Amino acid sequence: MLKIAVPNKGALADAAAQMLAEAGYRQRRNAKDLVTLDPDNDVEFFYLRPRDIAIYVGEGTLDVGITGRDLLLDSQAHAAENIALGFGASTFRFAAPIGTMSSVDDLQGARIATSYEGIVGAYLAERGITAEVVRLDGAVESSVRLGVADAIADVVETGSTLRQADLEVFGDPILASEAVMITRQGAPEPAGFEVFKRRIDSVLVARTYIMMDYDIRVDQVERAVELTPGIESPTVSPLHREGWVAVRSMVPRDAAQKVMDALYELGARGILVTDILACRI
Repeated sequence: MLKIAVPNKGALADAAAQMLAEAGYRQRRNAKDLVTLDPDNDVEFFYLRPRDIAIYVGEGTLDVGITGRDLLLDSQAHAAENIALGFGASTFRFAAPIGTMSSVDDLQGARIATSYEGIVGAYLAERGITAEVVRLDGAVESSVRLGVADAIADVVETGSTLRQADLEVFGDPILASEAVMITRQGAPEPAGFEVFKRRIDSVLVARTYIMMDYDIRVDQVERAVELTPGIESPTVSPLHREGWVAVRSMVPRDAAQKVMDALYELGARGILVTDILACRI
């Protein structure tokens, strides 16, 4: 039975549960449940702190995990990213009091407060920067005002929290993070993993593409197919109306409206877009 670690709370938890449900897996009904068994799919889900998931997977206690790339790298566990999952995006950056620092070189000899000691330590070492890393579990923005640190390294979304603390980001981003699927580094593929990975891949494809159907004159098919090449090739079927065909093709979701406009200009009509709930590519 495949053992899978899932975030039990925080920004990744709901999105991970939604993805697993879309992949056809049973999820817990009560937020207090620590384990959910899905015998129909031969998997067992363990709901853990996101920060601990890489440790369990790296030690081989669990087969697969869903966590943040930042948490994986910070853990320094023997686990490796397998798939980027497309949610939970965040940027990890340095910040300091406004006007005090402009590049990573300014961190030489400074005190840096962070909840991600592993990431920050490795980043500084790669660039030959010697600094004191102050490990805090949260609310690192207050550390400068309280005299604990000269700068911070933290996840930045809108930057509003930093501005409230009179801080500004500087230097290049340390890391671009998102939710990732992880497995034990260098270990053989566990039984059942191929099916699980294929299902997650299918969810990612279904979220990225839509199905587009339209009718078009035969003499415009080649130009239309250039706009809608699909994954392998579009399906083209003759219509009862002479000189016309029906085309069906998968189209990137974020380009759908522009493609519809272009098809209409070519003379396509009856252009329909539908969601893809599941697929195998």
